[in-house]
Amino acid sequence: MPSMASSATSSSSSLAAISHPHFLPTKPVPPPKPLTHPLPARRPPSPQLVGAASTPRASQAELRPDSKNAPALSAELHRLARAGRLPSALSLLDHLSHRGVPATASAFAALLSACRSLPHARQIHAHLRVHGLDTNEFLLARLVELYLALGATDDARGVLDGMQQHGASATAYSWNALLHGHVRRGRGKAAGPVADAFSEMRAAGADANEYTYGCVLKSISGSARPSMTMATATHATLVKNAFAGAPGMLMTGLMDVYFKCGKVKLAVRVFEEMPERDVVAWGAAIAGFAHKGMKKEALEHFRWMVEDGVKVNCVVLTSIVPVIGELRARNLGREVHGFVLKKFGDRKDVAKVQAGLVDMYCKCGDMISGRRVFYSSKKRNAVSWTALMSGYASNGRPDQALRCIAWMQQEGIRPDLIAVGTVLPVCTKLKALREGKQLHAYALRRWFLPNVSLCTSLITMYGTCDHLEYSHRVFHDMDKKTVQAWTALVDAYLKNGDPLTAINLFTSMLLTNRRPDAVAITRMLSACCDIGALRLGKEVHGQVLKLRMEQLPLVAAEVVNMYGRCGDLKAAQRVFNRTESKGSMTCTAIIEAYAVNQRHKEALHLFTWMLSNKFVPTRATFDVVLKICDAAGLHDEALGIFNSMVQEYNLETSQENFDCIIRLLTGAGRISEAQRFADLKSTLFNLPTPVLNSEQD
Repeated sequence: MPSMASSATSSSSSLAAISHPHFLPTKPVPPPKPLTHPLPARRPPSPQLVGAASTPRASQAELRPDSKNAPALSAELHRLARAGRLPSALSLLDHLSHRGVPATASAFAALLSACRSLPHARQIHAHLRVHGLDTNEFLLARLVELYLALGATDDARGVLDGMQQHGASATAYSWNALLHGHVRRGRGKAAGPVADAFSEMRAAGADANEYTYGCVLKSISGSARPSMTMATATHATLVKNAFAGAPGMLMTGLMDVYFKCGKVKLAVRVFEEMPERDVVAWGAAIAGFAHKGMKKEALEHFRWMVEDGVKVNCVVLTSIVPVIGELRARNLGREVHGFVLKKFGDRKDVAKVQAGLVDMYCKCGDMISGRRVFYSSKKRNAVSWTALMSGYASNGRPDQALRCIAWMQQEGIRPDLIAVGTVLPVCTKLKALREGKQLHAYALRRWFLPNVSLCTSLITMYGTCDHLEYSHRVFHDMDKKTVQAWTALVDAYLKNGDPLTAINLFTSMLLTNRRPDAVAITRMLSACCDIGALRLGKEVHGQVLKLRMEQLPLVAAEVVNMYGRCGDLKAAQRVFNRTESKGSMTCTAIIEAYAVNQRHKEALHLFTWMLSNKFVPTRATFDVVLKICDAAGLHDEALGIFNSMVQEYNLETSQENFDCIIRLLTGAGRISEAQRFADLKSTLFNLPTPVLNSEQD
């Protein structure tokens, strides 16, 4: 029998291992070492209180309603609450309630802090009534916040209504608990409930204080779409009430609200009107500028903060270090790095700053310094590993980025949602299907899916690896199919040479009342170009006009390109003439449209018109124009355009550009000049030097 049991256990464990494969191999767990000392004898239970679910063993003398016993009982309740043994604590509380032994308010506060379920919260609420503490405003405020955290809004309002019924009106303390609970529970949707509760609070005659207005401001700034109307109304109320005696705190919150609403000028005005600016105010201003993409302004305020003698903390550094990386200001980044080593070397919260430094060095292209900071940090976490992976991926080392996700697990750190989202595009770039499947399985086991961003990356990855059935399966399993997911699936079919299915998917997206974005529109116009579907291209153009996207440079250029490649040059010219905000993209598109239709002279005239109107040509523009010269045999014009590209616009040349010039000069019999270009090409691209002759094309 023992052998059968052991075999059954081993077989079940092997089946579990098969059904739940590990994402990456981990180190085997060594068997437990044999005990060298016998286990100590189990101590008998104490004659005092025991926090078990059974009836506590205690003498009648100890359970008499004697005030001397209350501190010991409260201490035991405290211990059980801290240990997370709330059922045992409630059983003990039931027993003591029947015996008439009182519990202190601090014991109930500990129970409320340890509570994580609604039935237990209601039990504690009932015990508050039994012990005569249902008028204790501190405990009732904690109970209101607990009910809201557990999603029981009606219970929370019932507590406040009960205070009114007992003749003790709720003060600002209790109302603040209600507001704060809405903010914690809201998850971006707390502005409405907080505004309603604030109106009821004022109607009830409770005086609002700085914490009340702080909750109102947090609810607005934390909303998915902050309301400017609520922001200005709150601002007016704050001015009327002299900022409730706390101008520094509330003006900082108001400034954050205006930044979130996109009103940078109003935020700056609030910042300038502050009587005193502490590190929190400076940090909010720097973070607001960084969030709005105003990097230079964020850097200027950081410098002014240092000049004013305000001590920099880790929160400010966490906001400014990414800005330095995006500006590629490596020297300034080194100064900040030295400051961190000098002032924050031994602090526990320096790990976030070190992760930002790794990301900063990687964005500046200095992977050596980034790795040095990473491996010198004493405590590495998922954030720092993700920064290193992102650095490898952005600096042309995708293979190293893929290895990092295995190395971080060897250190015992589990990849989080952001880490997986960082590595999936690497799998797409490397066409690493096996690793992509492993990441997919890991995301399923960790309940990361259905995350919209991860699903979109998986659709792209499977489509790049020629597994369209997997892309379609991931898309089908999504609860909320966004425009980005539709576009990723359409793009996957286009890359796999199936434009008809891509067009059908785009039509299905329109039937589901999804508003396509500019990327989806350009993908469909490209599909129409590939199959020469002029009629369908006109329908997509109609969608562009309907959605008012005709003035977007990317969309306008793609519409011009579609008409040109489908042979309708007049329509291409008409769209180009109607485009108000012309740029290099639309100019390149109309030049290419004339070139595709063998109208080389008109195309070169358009290029001359583009330069005379101060439009800056890009590398793509020069590629198109050089191909036109190659097709028309215009070697002198091609030389002038090539020299202008290198000397005037300082653009990098490609091998195709050199091949075009070499062909033209060789065809014109200018062998020596062609040979010089061939020598220069071999030097720049590390290629063997060919020997040209007059018969060479």
